[in-house]
Amino acid sequence: MKVAFARLHPEASLPRRMSEQAAGLDLSACLGADGERTLEPGERALVPTGIQVQLPAGHEGQVRPRSGLALRHGVTVLNSPGTIDADYRGEVGVVLINLGAAAVTIRHGDRIAQLVVAPVTGVDPVEVEPSAEDETGRGGGGYGSTGGFDPA
Repeated sequence: MKVAFARLHPEASLPRRMSEQAAGLDLSACLGADGERTLEPGERALVPTGIQVQLPAGHEGQVRPRSGLALRHGVTVLNSPGTIDADYRGEVGVVLINLGAAAVTIRHGDRIAQLVVAPVTGVDPVEVEPSAEDETGRGGGGYGSTGGFDPA
């Protein structure tokens, strides 16, 4: 599938796939030719990419963390996955947070996240009354109700 991207800033990098079968396209920081942004431990920031994406109807863009950045520095995408709707035409920004113990400097052109384009199913909510006929084996059991986690 072809997806159109526009540079909103001349120094912006277009997203790129870093291996032939990579699921995502890497997104790069657009901070001006010599720009940088330092994230202190616990700090979050909206990092611009300088690009716009023109997603086809029925698809979304999922902004996800880069595993190497998370492993090496503790930097991740705060609202992961961030969603880009098909009708959004503004600049793509990435909300990063530094969960590591040391400050991390993001420089212009650094790969900061990845973009996965995925189909979505449209849903039209319909209000109904609760019914015993709709009960399942799980019912209203929430966090930890299916086992596998013992907080003690």
